[in-house]
Amino acid sequence: MQLSINVFKYLENLYKENRGSILRTIVYTIGHFAIAITVLMLIADVAFMIALTDAIVEPIANSVWYFILDKWWASKVKST
Repeated sequence: MQLSINVFKYLENLYKENRGSILRTIVYTIGHFAIAITVLMLIADVAFMIALTDAIVEPIANSVWYFILDKWWASKVKST
């Protein structure tokens, strides 16, 4: 019980300290989904549900790839 209270307290503080960035990130993400869906439907002529799935899954896959790349890159580059 104490752990969950601490987690919620941490998340609350994180939100309070970064409210503007978090809200802009949410708006950006929604825009990204809408643009990706529109482009896929217009250019690739795919159904809405397929475009929606790709618009959600592809950024998540890219994020994982970027995290792995960044960890590898940081391990190879000496910090100054």
